[in-house]
Amino acid sequence: MTVFDDLAAEQERLESILGGLDEAQWRSASGAAGWTVADVVLHLAQSEESVVVSASGGDLRAGPGGTVNERVAFLVSAERGPGPDVVFGRWQRARRAALDALRGGDPDRALAWVAAPVKPATLATTRLAEHWAHGLDITGPFGVEFPDTERLRHVAWLAHRTLPYAMTLAGEQPAPVWCELTAPDGGSVWEFGPAEAESGIAGPAGDFCRVAARRLAPASSRLTATGPHGATALRLMRTYAE
Repeated sequence: MTVFDDLAAEQERLESILGGLDEAQWRSASGAAGWTVADVVLHLAQSEESVVVSASGGDLRAGPGGTVNERVAFLVSAERGPGPDVVFGRWQRARRAALDALRGGDPDRALAWVAAPVKPATLATTRLAEHWAHGLDITGPFGVEFPDTERLRHVAWLAHRTLPYAMTLAGEQPAPVWCELTAPDGGSVWEFGPAEAESGIAGPAGDFCRVAARRLAPASSRLTATGPHGATALRLMRTYAE
């Protein structure tokens, strides 16, 4: 299975869940502060459309100045309003077009993205991470089952891979961190980073990914941080640009 296959599977799971929601649920609050479920799906649609634009060599959509979060919020507010069916259909079309563009792209050509150019496989990883995180936002308020899967390995890899970015963004000196995570199957162990690193993070992969997606506070997780930089890395790690 490639990351493209796993992205497709994650999106198909979300598509099945969204297809079972009624209009009242679409218009109700999601786990993303200030956004309804429809707003979350609109954001995902806009993001997938940006993937297609980037893959074709076009300029990415831009909002006013400010942080990435502020620009994202602007784009959602500017197009908020269509009914759930319209938003759902727009995301379905966009996510399929984006997946086709990523699968068919030159694997060695970096594509323009939010923080820096990335190759198609890495961009697919970020899209998987975002769909998974927003899946939590959508299912959480309704108590809809959304179990962890082996696809979280991609999310965990991304969180570890971007630790230098996260630490630099916060004004910290990047440092090697060894991660030893228990996979969702309860038996496998995922390892990232140099084993000889002085600092480490260990515990359930699902908690690791939720902390990195800012859906779980480090103190509320079952993760343990060791060494001079482990706690800092745990506090700062992220799966998205800001």
